[in-house]
Amino acid sequence: MGKIQKKGERGAANNYITRTQAVKKLQLTLPDFRKICILKGIYPHEPRKKRKLAKGSSAPKTFYYAKDIQYLAHEPMLEKFAETKIFVRKIKKALGREELDTVQRVRDQKPRYTLDHIVKERYPTFPDAVKDLDDALSLVFLFSTMPRQGRIQTGIINKCRVLAVEFMHYVVAARCIKKVFVSIKGFYIQAEIEGNDITWIMPHQFTTPPPTNIDFKVMLSFLELYTTLLGFVNFKLFSNLNLIYPPKALEEVFTEKSRVYFGDDIYRERLESLNIKLAEVPKDDDDDEIDEELLMGDETLETLAATRKEEGEFKALFKDCKFFLGREIPREIIVLIIRSLGGQVSWDSDSGVASTYDESDESITHHIVDRPSQSHQFLSRCYIQPQWVFDCVNQRKLLTVDEYVPGAILPPHLSPFVHEGAYVPPEQVELLSRDRKDDEDDEKKGESDKKELSAEDKKLALMAMPKKRKALYNKMVHSNKQKAKVVNKLKRKREEIDTSKGAKKQTTAK
Repeated sequence: MGKIQKKGERGAANNYITRTQAVKKLQLTLPDFRKICILKGIYPHEPRKKRKLAKGSSAPKTFYYAKDIQYLAHEPMLEKFAETKIFVRKIKKALGREELDTVQRVRDQKPRYTLDHIVKERYPTFPDAVKDLDDALSLVFLFSTMPRQGRIQTGIINKCRVLAVEFMHYVVAARCIKKVFVSIKGFYIQAEIEGNDITWIMPHQFTTPPPTNIDFKVMLSFLELYTTLLGFVNFKLFSNLNLIYPPKALEEVFTEKSRVYFGDDIYRERLESLNIKLAEVPKDDDDDEIDEELLMGDETLETLAATRKEEGEFKALFKDCKFFLGREIPREIIVLIIRSLGGQVSWDSDSGVASTYDESDESITHHIVDRPSQSHQFLSRCYIQPQWVFDCVNQRKLLTVDEYVPGAILPPHLSPFVHEGAYVPPEQVELLSRDRKDDEDDEKKGESDKKELSAEDKKLALMAMPKKRKALYNKMVHSNKQKAKVVNKLKRKREEIDTSKGAKKQTTAK
């Protein structure tokens, strides 16, 4: 006779474990358990029969895979957490006895750990790390502009600032910016890195007080992982471009007195200005070069050459332009875009370091200002508002400056991140129809070839569909209806705005 199986020891009951059981098994506190789960990428899962696993209880419970918790039990960082507990206990004991010498000695022996092995486990190859850069960059850029408060210490802010400046230097050197959009949250930037489109948010330059309803412990745990990841990625990206890492200005390599001359703070500001040329690693002359003429035989290679030529023209969009920025311009984002597209840029030397030429330079072609009027103007240059730079990037060509002169009512700033089913303004529809006319013709041809199902066929297909797939299909239909409601609401708002504007024009004409 076989062994009798007891209830709750087989199947789903053996595959899942509650959070309380996991904390007891790993002998951790709840904050440490959350931190190790974030670092290792372990997330809770929703079982199918949750109430059965909870033995009939309807109380809210969080379940994890038992295999994931068993995997965490072998993590070396658990020993560091235990050493940290002992460290805190020793500090409290010494402070209670007022033994200041013991406190200093214990603090010098504070346990430290690194996340290098975790980054290697979660991202075994470099393309895997690049694909996960969106959230990492957004969080690092966010904390680089945060004020020092509470758990957000100065060392964390400075580290995030250094990593953000290094990444922006790579974007400038690689010329990989594709799209930019200005919103109330900040600047949405998309760049092509190692064949992947990476999108992140760069906050505005002014700092805002941190909200009180956010748990910064969780965000700092993510930040700890992302700063380690971004450090590895920056090193690899700089190595691929044959640049010295950490980035160094060209004058530091050739002049030993540069740091003494500029000073540490001034030198750091020069690096953060993004307007200096970086030093490169000396190249070997024995490197083999591929002859491009051998690649012109195949048709696919010809189309590839055409696309590369188009990308090369876009990367040199501001090659013949020389910009000068006013004091009121958000300098960092403008310099990042202009320099990454081959342009030259400078500003007043009193408003910041690393300016390369003065306002009186006659070779300046574009002067960017953000004020209604300019008292003193040069006839040899164009005066424009900052939106001209963003619109040129999104439309991938140099636009006319007539609509962007100081004091003029600017055209609508359209988002280049258009998703299927989302609301598209009329101006965006005209722009897309003008730029993608050929693509729309191809899509129409493909749609005409497809056969549409009749209402009866759809009904029969739904009847024959399994229960799980039918539930998923109903969720998709519901989400599409919700999106359509939002789109129709925005369309009605736009119609009301257009009608009100037309009525105002008629009254002013009378």
